[in-house]
Amino acid sequence: MEFKFGGSAENQKTVLGHPAGLFVLFFTEMWERFSYYGMRALLVLFLVSTVLDGGWEWTRADALVLYGWYTGLVYITPIIGGFIADKFMGYRRAVVLGAFIMTLGHAAMALEGMTSIFFYAGLTLLIIGNGFFKPNISSMVGQLYKSQGKEKDAGYTIFYMGINAGAFLGILLCGYVGEKVGWHYGFGLAGIFMFLGMLQFYFTQSIFGKIGLSPKQTEDFDDVIEDSIEKIEDNVEDVIEEAENSKVVKDRLFVIGIFSLFVIFFWWAFEQAGGSMTIFAADYTDRALEGSAATTFKIVNTIITVVPMIVITWVLAMLFKQTFKKYALANILLAASFVIIWGIVIWMLNREFQADTTEVPASWFSVLNSLFIILFAPLFSKVWESKFNPSGPIKFAIGLLLVGLGFAALAYGSAGIPDGAKTASVSLMYLVVAYFLHTMGELCVSPVGLSYVSKLAPVKLVSMMFGIWFTANFFANLLGGFTGSYMDPIMEEHGLTTFFLIFTIIPIAAAVIMFLLNPMLKRKMHGID
Repeated sequence: MEFKFGGSAENQKTVLGHPAGLFVLFFTEMWERFSYYGMRALLVLFLVSTVLDGGWEWTRADALVLYGWYTGLVYITPIIGGFIADKFMGYRRAVVLGAFIMTLGHAAMALEGMTSIFFYAGLTLLIIGNGFFKPNISSMVGQLYKSQGKEKDAGYTIFYMGINAGAFLGILLCGYVGEKVGWHYGFGLAGIFMFLGMLQFYFTQSIFGKIGLSPKQTEDFDDVIEDSIEKIEDNVEDVIEEAENSKVVKDRLFVIGIFSLFVIFFWWAFEQAGGSMTIFAADYTDRALEGSAATTFKIVNTIITVVPMIVITWVLAMLFKQTFKKYALANILLAASFVIIWGIVIWMLNREFQADTTEVPASWFSVLNSLFIILFAPLFSKVWESKFNPSGPIKFAIGLLLVGLGFAALAYGSAGIPDGAKTASVSLMYLVVAYFLHTMGELCVSPVGLSYVSKLAPVKLVSMMFGIWFTANFFANLLGGFTGSYMDPIMEEHGLTTFFLIFTIIPIAAAVIMFLLNPMLKRKMHGID
């Protein structure tokens, strides 16, 4: 009997029309994104907080440089982790190892009060663990489907929703606990769910059959390395020879290079979200709400928290129905994680409704990115499938334009802040508008860019082209952190508006250039839409 989906017989059972294994990966990835974004939301806030508030009282410049290095390196290690898993460990072992290393990283950060060594060890472990985890769980999603059609695309869309659900809950809950209760609790909370996610995956992994297993144990380690290097060299030589003989291949590689260059400008600006924009939220935004404004925020916060939780819990129940009999322990662990998360959600909402004063946590604004993605991704998907679908370069231009306009909103909102001011009370709506525009820009650039790299690259060089793409992300995040570190000097001499105008003008200028390059790039794409 031939199976419809990859994996074991148990994986042929479906949830929402997709193999049950997809949702095992969905929840594993959700908890990993919960841990990553939960910690990321707290990092800069913790570093710049005063010693009395439990922070390290770093300068904004130093905190933003460290943030840039951290967010940059998480794009480099997956290239290495993906190679190791592909050739030696297999995807499953890499996912479990990565999750375990990240759990240790969160535990170390929760103990930073004992010695600063724990903090730096924690960051290092998170970067390494991410390298093993991130590329390999995504690879397993693709192998669940035997066809390359819309069914696989839909599977990745569901998986992407899991990513954003985890990011949303991580920022919301870890951010709240970290800011309101204690930084250590926020860092530790992120690790608890990473650990439970790892156990759930480990005890359910037989559902994947042969998917994600390591290469044959009989192969000699040195032979594997030698064969891999020879294969890569042969592939590169074949592609170079093909490119020399084929103008089409050469042109398409050129387009990938241009996209990789321009995506640096986008992420350089966008990744200010966890850096200078978080500082703006903490120190320059009026987050204290009263009267009807406070009540409105409490109601909105409750709705945007509870509704996604109900939907995800419903999906969890359907997974239980299909897999509990065979994977009882894994399901019990997953259920335990949801009992804990519901407990924290109810405690948080009750605490806020009973409080006399309402102050929006600075980390809360980062939640808007995931929320807007969940709300608007289906709309963008419909537009891309319609007759109004613009070309790849135009999508990039729109994305760059939108991220620039988001910073224009912040520049306008900062106009009344005196030069060198350390605090102010600007309306929080400027941040809401900025996050909305940035997210709309992300939907034009991030999934689109990955799609075009896979479509334009020669089959033998797809992995290498993705490596170049992620390297561009590394430079963007690193440059974003270093640029953000000049926030105070620029603000003291020219004002905060000037600082945000830098992130307005450069992306918009890049958008104009990309728009002008559109006819030439379309020709060089040779029919790829």
